[in-house]
Amino acid sequence: MKLLIPAGAPVTVAIDDTLFRRRGRKVWAASWFHDGSAAGKDKTGFGNNWVIAGIIVALPMVSRPVCLPVLAKLVVKGTNSKSRLWLARRMAEDLAAALPGRVSHVTGDAAYAGKELRNLPAAVTWTTRLRKDAALNELPPPRTGRRGRPRVKGPRLPALGAIAATAAFAPVTVTRYRKTATVQAAVPTCLWHTVFGTRPVQVVPVRDRAPGGYDIALVTTDLDASPAQVIERYAARWSIEVAFEDARQVFGAGQARNRTARAVRATVPFTLACQSLAIIWYATAGHDPADVAEHRARAPWYTAKTEPSTADIAAKLRRVLIAAKFRLPRPGQPTPAEISAIRLAWETPAA
Repeated sequence: MKLLIPAGAPVTVAIDDTLFRRRGRKVWAASWFHDGSAAGKDKTGFGNNWVIAGIIVALPMVSRPVCLPVLAKLVVKGTNSKSRLWLARRMAEDLAAALPGRVSHVTGDAAYAGKELRNLPAAVTWTTRLRKDAALNELPPPRTGRRGRPRVKGPRLPALGAIAATAAFAPVTVTRYRKTATVQAAVPTCLWHTVFGTRPVQVVPVRDRAPGGYDIALVTTDLDASPAQVIERYAARWSIEVAFEDARQVFGAGQARNRTARAVRATVPFTLACQSLAIIWYATAGHDPADVAEHRARAPWYTAKTEPSTADIAAKLRRVLIAAKFRLPRPGQPTPAEISAIRLAWETPAA
């Protein structure tokens, strides 16, 4: 953390869940879960469902945000851990406790919004996609001084579409998905009482392609963030999806054929930790500007390759580990070729 993010700087955290497919009735905690990548209209799959939190960092050698998985919690049906949002809330609190003096900006998709997010720590902000049927309210009116319980929320606001129709949109320049564009955004402040309780939120409807209304609406508890920061923060959430793909395809996460509770709980978090350590090593010690040129020399058909990929990072770490394992135990020890040359030199005069 300290090597990649300046001291005291806020930390952006992405949280999402992914399914590692398994087979067999005796695999602990395996069940049927939603799987967006599954074929068919049901979009379900059988396996272990993990809620994963990753810290998003900017690396100097790549132009995209990179997500480093740091926490993983297993969804276990029939327990408190059956709720993905319940697990996400606790991971956010754990990260905030582990990073004192920093603000954690957590972002997740629309599935990560619910009553579990009430009374979040002050050092944690939450950004997610706003549902179109969200029940929004005005901020509570000031206290009147009369006896009785003060109001905790104001009058109910109209539907999100009506709010967007009357909101004052302004042009905002954002950088997302490696592209810089100008979009239209508005920033009304209100309450989403059913989710965040009495904590005020900013609603950011974004108009990108639609001539009227909005294309996507975001909501955040970070009242100090500008519309551009909220949009870019939510767009950076996609880096955790890339991390999931790299974990499977490059580091082999989820391939262990284990069944017991202890083994199932350990293997995926360990693989994700290795993935994060490999990227940190490459960013701080392993990167060489010539890496991309060497790769293109070996594979000249990659004409558009300008940045190292996660597969390149893993391959270089593997080569470095192999070289360190088989290097000479003593720097001055002669090589087999040198020993053979000396023997031939001794045998020649004797002959």
